Amino acid sequence: MKKSSTKPKGATSYKETSFGIIPRSKLLKLELEGTKKGLDFIYKLVSENKTININPKLICKLHQISFGWIFPQWAGKYRKVQVTVSGKETPPFYKIPELIINLCADLKERLKHLPDIDSDNFIVEAVTLTSWFQYQFVLVHPFFDYNGRVGRMLTVLLLLKLGLPPIEIKASTDTDRERYINSLQKADKGNFSDLENIIGQAVLESLNKMNNL
Repeated sequence: MKKSSTKPKGATSYKETSFGIIPRSKLLKLELEGTKKGLDFIYKLVSENKTININPKLICKLHQISFGWIFPQWAGKYRKVQVTVSGKETPPFYKIPELIINLCADLKERLKHLPDIDSDNFIVEAVTLTSWFQYQFVLVHPFFDYNGRVGRMLTVLLLLKLGLPPIEIKASTDTDRERYINSLQKADKGNFSDLENIIGQAVLESLNKMNNL
């Protein structure tokens, strides 16, 4: 999902950061570094405690660690404004704390009902769960920006928590990003199959790489 924009196609966008006002081309490099910081934080967390719970405090901390060094004024804090994503209004900003609390509680309950990791349908159920969680997180859109990136990092955390390898959901190229956004838009209508296919394919690729080491 992406915020709607009236910017002419091909126009260069600029953002005010802790490094000054910079063009999108320079910001992209910082965003990649920020994502790495976030993933490093996740890997450290899991190495220390695989039973770590995904909760509101952790979610805000992940966002702050990833992007607070670029946008110190708002990173790690729930948004205080309304935004439109793919032409659709996000939930009211004043409902975000409650929505994230409920989402984390719902996730905790659903985790209790996953089959054993040795079960034949464990991976299918794990993919279904992670797809649901990623969609719901992006739907709430708790932060001003980088909800998609944080949602994908939280998916990595959830998979590691379940004993599965981390994945990379391809969303860097226009084609991959369009496919990912389309899968979220289909999920808006209750059809999670495309998002589950994207995440499931990424899980299988990671498992194959791990088995070939």
